Amino acid sequence: MSDGNGSGSSGGDVQRPVGIDALLERVRAGYERIEPQEAYEAALAGDALLVDIRYAALRERDGLISGALVVERNELEWRLDPQGSHRLPEATSHALRVVVICNEGYASSLAVQSLHQLGLHRATDLVGGFQAWRAAGLPLV
Repeated sequence: MSDGNGSGSSGGDVQRPVGIDALLERVRAGYERIEPQEAYEAALAGDALLVDIRYAALRERDGLISGALVVERNELEWRLDPQGSHRLPEATSHALRVVVICNEGYASSLAVQSLHQLGLHRATDLVGGFQAWRAAGLPLV
């Protein structure tokens, strides 16, 4: 059977494509994001692990968040899965509260969805990302 545009159809349900804005909205509806000041206080209190997933050029250009763990985005799941063979020493439990930080707070939302799928249900991301942290005047190195 043909759908009229040259591609075949197997008769199954086909999901409509979702744009990135709709996908971000859907993903973010599944958890509560965190503001920079709250993330800073949680990290100081030992209640959150800040994880910077920005690529090296941005870290070199803008600096680092004091106390944040740098984990490249392509290694994030491998390093934070408490059951993984390549996990970091900080990845001790699925109850770990992880705050994922990208440059502006978009890629981090998608990363959080992936961490939730691994069972890290307390994972969240920083509203506005690194740029919001810096704008708030929070510690950088």
